Amino acid sequence: MLTHLSVQNFTLVDRLELEVDPGMTAITGETGAGKSIILDALGLTLGDRAESDRVRAGRARADICATFDVSAIKHAQHWLAEHDLSTDDECLLRRVVTKEGRSRGYINGQPVPLTQLRQLGEMLIDIHSQHAHQSLLHKDTHRRLLDDFGGHQKLARQCRQEFKDWQAAKQRYEELRDNVEEAGARLQLLRYQVQELEALELQEGELQQLETEQKQLANAETILGNCQAIVQLCNDDEMGLTSGIHRAVHLLGQLGDKPQALASAEELLQSAQIQIQEAQSELDHYVDSFELDPMRLREVEDRLSSCYDIARKHRISPEELLDLQQRLSEELAMLDGGDEMLDKLQADATAARDAFMESARKLTRKRQAAAKKLQTAINAQLQELVMKNAKVAIELDTDENNAGSQGLDDIEFLVSTNPGQPPKSLAKIASGGELSRISLAIQVVTAQSSTTPTLVFDEVDVGIGGATADVVGQLLRRLGQQGQVICVTHLPQVASKGHQHLLVHKETDSQSAQSTLTPIEGDEKIMEIARMMGGQELTRQTIAHAREMLDLAAQETKEAQKEPA
Repeated sequence: MLTHLSVQNFTLVDRLELEVDPGMTAITGETGAGKSIILDALGLTLGDRAESDRVRAGRARADICATFDVSAIKHAQHWLAEHDLSTDDECLLRRVVTKEGRSRGYINGQPVPLTQLRQLGEMLIDIHSQHAHQSLLHKDTHRRLLDDFGGHQKLARQCRQEFKDWQAAKQRYEELRDNVEEAGARLQLLRYQVQELEALELQEGELQQLETEQKQLANAETILGNCQAIVQLCNDDEMGLTSGIHRAVHLLGQLGDKPQALASAEELLQSAQIQIQEAQSELDHYVDSFELDPMRLREVEDRLSSCYDIARKHRISPEELLDLQQRLSEELAMLDGGDEMLDKLQADATAARDAFMESARKLTRKRQAAAKKLQTAINAQLQELVMKNAKVAIELDTDENNAGSQGLDDIEFLVSTNPGQPPKSLAKIASGGELSRISLAIQVVTAQSSTTPTLVFDEVDVGIGGATADVVGQLLRRLGQQGQVICVTHLPQVASKGHQHLLVHKETDSQSAQSTLTPIEGDEKIMEIARMMGGQELTRQTIAHAREMLDLAAQETKEAQKEPA
């Protein structure tokens, strides 16, 4: 749950450090004081859209930090661990917004994209706003509320994935089925191309070997003539390399006591004499075994020409011919088994559909059971909210022919507000005030099944007063006893039920305005409840009534604690 909120340079707030306790926390203040600013700041840490005008005038940036205790939120702990963002039982969400409108998000000090802030935020806080009833006019909201209440989220996600798998398998099958003629033409071409490449019988490394041999055969006469000239140069009795070096070695050998330089020269000449003799031996052997072979040259050139022609036909280099042959052979093998492949793809599509339908039918059964429980709970809540004639019915229109990513069900919340009147769409039958109370009943019921420990209600009590407002306060206090509820309200009946009370106050001068948030209790709390009841001019009667409200709330808590769990 939320334990601490730090806000700097955000709209009317200069600096705020707020400790938040378990239970129900009521936030009140005069109109325009900035009650919703705190929730707006909290929303930024949860990934809400950032606006540059949210930065306090004259400041470079706004900085908001929210600290949560996640020791009891196992799925949040797992999510943090999976993303390498976990530290301990405490989690810090931070958002920085500059006056230029740029923003950065952080989780436990590490920068993260806003999508991750939103993903984690959904596990930590469930926010119910005064405009939530507008979303009740959409069927998508009805389905989401039902699945959340019934705990079907995992199965619903599985259905969405299986539906995608089914559609993908179906598309693969239909593409192959619809392209049979095109596949036939491609098959014929592939057979010709593969046969041509197989007839070439090109071996690994053969092309490089042929090119080397072709160069040697094409230059055979030049190579032979040069080799013979070198042999003659070595063998000449008077000017040959062998006799010349032999004489040089002999002359140096006649010298008795030689300087070191001459001794070194003698050794080098002796070494050269040996190497020339070995080179001459190699040349003699090559010349003796050399044969001019014009026929072999033609064979090599014809072979190379065949390889080059096929490579040009496929617009590749000759070195890529073997890879091309492998690719075309694999494609040919796949298309050759076209009927088998078509049968396999059809079987895959059928299996994917069966898997989806099994999960979707299971989801339908769970939704039907949850719908009965949810509508019973909502109708009971409407009775407490003094809507005795109102009845909510959750209708599931199940049609396997209209299967979609959300399953087989078209889900809609219907309502009847008068006896004998058949239930109809919320948009057609409920007035603004009725819709607000119906929305609150639904939110309270679904919040009780919420897995998030912190519930935020932002003026959901708009349009409600009198005894109904007192019931709303009791409902929110009851929710707070199960975890943590933060409620922005303008009703004294609701505010009096809070375990903690925060007062928002705006101070203005000729140059600036600033909102502050102060915890109040005792006489301060009594005076604020009295102000909410009677305005700025407080009387003994309104103060006494405020004290009575707070005493009654405390007494209700004691009685609730005595009741067996």
